[in-house]
Amino acid sequence: MIGAVTASIEVVAAVIRHGGRVLTCRRAEGRAAGGKWEFPGGKVSAGESQQAALEREILEELGVAIWVGGLLDRSVTPVGEVEIDLSCYFAAPVGDLPTSSSDHDEIRWLGRSELMAFDWAEPDLAAVEKLATEDEAWR
Repeated sequence: MIGAVTASIEVVAAVIRHGGRVLTCRRAEGRAAGGKWEFPGGKVSAGESQQAALEREILEELGVAIWVGGLLDRSVTPVGEVEIDLSCYFAAPVGDLPTSSSDHDEIRWLGRSELMAFDWAEPDLAAVEKLATEDEAWR
């Protein structure tokens, strides 16, 4: 069967809020979804909780600690032959704010009205749409 899903990958992402803005990251060229914007995060390892995976991934990618809050969105998106099972959690920085990323070529803090103007990676779109349209996502 052409285009059949052959694997599912459990991924977590942090919607890091600070000063009325959220942190967004652009995937570096040469990586999967290069040039697209996303919320930072990564794969959940076997036996690891989603929260622990998110704390680990953000420390590895951004070099900062975070506090993981509630779930904003969980969506499953087919990308090629893989399903991306993405859970996006609200998060807050603990201490320093990130200034760079090991996986991204640019990071930006965006306000609600700016979100839809960016070219997002498909798995992140459901969370972006909630942030852009739902008032309770900003409380």
